[in-house]
Amino acid sequence: MSAHIDYEINKELGECYLFMGEFDKAAEYYRKAAEAAPENAEPQLGLATIAVQHGELEKAMDLYAKAAALAPSDKAYAGLALVELEKGMHEEAFGHFAMALGENPVNMFAINGLVQEGYFLQRLAEVVPHLENALGVSDNESLRYTLAGCLTALGRDAEAKGQLETLLGMNPENESAQELYARFAA
Repeated sequence: MSAHIDYEINKELGECYLFMGEFDKAAEYYRKAAEAAPENAEPQLGLATIAVQHGELEKAMDLYAKAAALAPSDKAYAGLALVELEKGMHEEAFGHFAMALGENPVNMFAINGLVQEGYFLQRLAEVVPHLENALGVSDNESLRYTLAGCLTALGRDAEAKGQLETLLGMNPENESAQELYARFAA
């Protein structure tokens, strides 16, 4: 059997066992996949996920970093940010969430993390362009509402009101948007 076929089979088995919560078996197959194709990042991501599940944060961080070095991806950067959050490394997490969004502007895990850290670190102004970029890819209510909330928190009320008007034009029944919009009418 070729190394490529070995890699694919073992990676798929690792993913299946991970999905089923059988971490030891998943790790065994991810290690085999990594041996068959050490240049691929996916087995490192799987092993990092297992390390997080086991509370092995340093190991997880090393594996996410290795995956990012092999193939920069939103999953690798978001994984690093997750571990950094667990370790209280907020500045680093903010940076890695932003890097994840540079790879995939609509990674909702990274968006939520970046917004949370933006509020925590008082760096919301840096979050806004990421949200605007995500809206350029996927115009959905949740993103638009989050952007409006950030703009409101930054005192950019006219822009926030515009976002809410657009959102309510898309869905007049959105109660959260109605409530936030009502603040501007008061």
